[in-house]
Amino acid sequence: MTTANVRDVAALAGVSVGTVSNVLNQSKPVSAETAKRVLDAIDKLGFVRNDAARQLRVGQSRTVGMMVLDVSNPFFADVERGAEDLLGEHGRPLILGNSGESTARELAYLDLFEEQRVSGLLITPVGSVQRRLERLRERGSPVVLVDRHDNAQTFSSVSVDDLRGGELAAGHLLDLGRRNLAFVGGPTEILQVSQRARGAQQAALERDGGRIRMLELDTMRAEAGRAAGEQLLALPAVDRPDAVFAANDLIALGLLQALTRAGVRVPDDIALIGYDDISFAANAAIPLSSIRQPAREMGRAAAELLLAEIESPGRTEYRHIAFQPELVVRESTAGR
Repeated sequence: MTTANVRDVAALAGVSVGTVSNVLNQSKPVSAETAKRVLDAIDKLGFVRNDAARQLRVGQSRTVGMMVLDVSNPFFADVERGAEDLLGEHGRPLILGNSGESTARELAYLDLFEEQRVSGLLITPVGSVQRRLERLRERGSPVVLVDRHDNAQTFSSVSVDDLRGGELAAGHLLDLGRRNLAFVGGPTEILQVSQRARGAQQAALERDGGRIRMLELDTMRAEAGRAAGEQLLALPAVDRPDAVFAANDLIALGLLQALTRAGVRVPDDIALIGYDDISFAANAAIPLSSIRQPAREMGRAAAELLLAEIESPGRTEYRHIAFQPELVVRESTAGR
């Protein structure tokens, strides 16, 4: 069976090849009647556009790449959904990459996105990849940072004020009368983690009698939280913290599991607060207090910035959109 091509579609619809291209790429206005004839011909012939060949001709695809730290974290899933929804409205499909907090995987995905000639990239970086991102942009693929503020103002970005988020979390625990705090999270090479830790330390310094111990992890997943909980439980009772601020909700949920299994009362013995306010936080056995980030709004805002750069190459100035975190108090700190 012979595969239909653009010329076959044009002949059946009674239009030029250029008109078929305009309908497929939405590059120039086409009347509704003409567009319908083209689409009917495409449907009748079973025509499937060869995007790989098109990319070779125009030097770019309509696809947008996106790379997140951990696709299993519902926070990043919601960020991706916000970006995907906005890009879909503009006819741009999204390819999602998961670095898994690994610099090696991050570099591999950057290679893939470059090979695919993506029209733009949304990324939450793990390592120091600025030069690679600059190279992508030099080759015509603009880049926007997600959940990350670019202090150098090289790339437009969308983030939450994580310093303020850390202050809110630790300040809440201190306002409850807790004085022996622990921050659990890592690795600290991830900027969000270090900023949340700094915010917590600042809150402790500003209050007399407040102190905070730092427990660094290798990953931001629930199993790391369970291991951290076991470390805290191994301490003599007099040395255990009376409150814990976890760098994200997955860590906090792992901690909660370890503590409750050991008979530690949350929040009576140890108050616990997380970060992100994922859906699982409110539905935990002991509903988890958290610092809320507007995940979908962040993804949508980042996609809007990227589209502006794609559609106005070389003419878009640096922009940063900062969202404010919100304290959400539940039973893991406030009790029943």
